[in-house]
Amino acid sequence: MAARFVTGRPATVAQPLVDLRREPRMECGIDHQLLRGEPVEIFERSGDWAWVKAGIDGYVGWTAVSALDNKPLEASHRIIAPRTFVYPGPDLKIPHSHALSMGSLVAIDGEAETRGTRYLQLAGGGFIVARHAAALDELASDYVAVAQGLMHTPYLWGGTSGFGIDCSGLVQLAMRMCGRTVLRDSDMQAASIGEEIDPGKDWSNLQRGDLVFWRGHVGIVEGEGKLLHANGNTMDVTSEPLTAAIERIERLYALPTGCRRP
Repeated sequence: MAARFVTGRPATVAQPLVDLRREPRMECGIDHQLLRGEPVEIFERSGDWAWVKAGIDGYVGWTAVSALDNKPLEASHRIIAPRTFVYPGPDLKIPHSHALSMGSLVAIDGEAETRGTRYLQLAGGGFIVARHAAALDELASDYVAVAQGLMHTPYLWGGTSGFGIDCSGLVQLAMRMCGRTVLRDSDMQAASIGEEIDPGKDWSNLQRGDLVFWRGHVGIVEGEGKLLHANGNTMDVTSEPLTAAIERIERLYALPTGCRRP
C-alpha cells in the first residue's frame, strides 16, 4: 500500500482479467480480480507493478502495469454471457484470440453478420457474438437468475469472473449485472447489503434472494429450500439443499452468523 497520499491517475483494465494482490509479488495470493474495461486509479508504481484502487467497488491492491491502459474507455456495452470468445473477424469458424467474462465493459464500433449470426465489432479490434452483450442501460432484473447462469463455474479464491469465482464474487457479479454495486468480501457484504433478518425456526423465513452468511462465506437462497453458492467443497458454483449445507459447514466450522435481505 502506498505510504503517502498522492492523487490517483486514471487508467482502464486492458486485459480480459487481471488479479489484485496484497503485495507486488506473483507468489502473493489473489484478493480480487478486475474485468476488462473497468476503471481504476493508479496511486503508486513499483517496477512492473501498480497499486490501484478499483473504480467500481473501491478495492485496492497490486496488479501488473502491463494490464492497464492510460486511455479511458467510452464503454457502450457489457458482456452478459458467462463467457464469450473474441474473434479476429465476424466468423465463429476462425480461431478466437481470447475470451471475455460476464461483466466486462466494451465499446462497440460496428456490426456484421455471417451465416445468420450477428456480431458486434469491438473498438480496438475483434468481434463478439451480439447476443452475448447488452447496452449498459439494459440491466438484468433478477440477480438470483444471473447467479444461476454461472452454475458450475469453477471455484477460485479471489475470483470474480465467469472463468473462476468465489462466494462473495458470485454475489457481487450477479448484483452488478442488475445495476447494484456491492462491496467485495463476504464480511463487507454481511455488514452492508440490505437489512438483517431473522431466518426463523428451521430457516423457514428465508425467501428467494436472501443471503446467508458464515464467517468467511456467503450463499444465495435460491428458493424451494436450496442454497446457491461458490464453494470449496464441490469446487464450483453449485445448488444444494440449504439445510444440508448448514449441517455440513457446521461440522467443519460453525453455524451461519447472520442472514440479510437485499
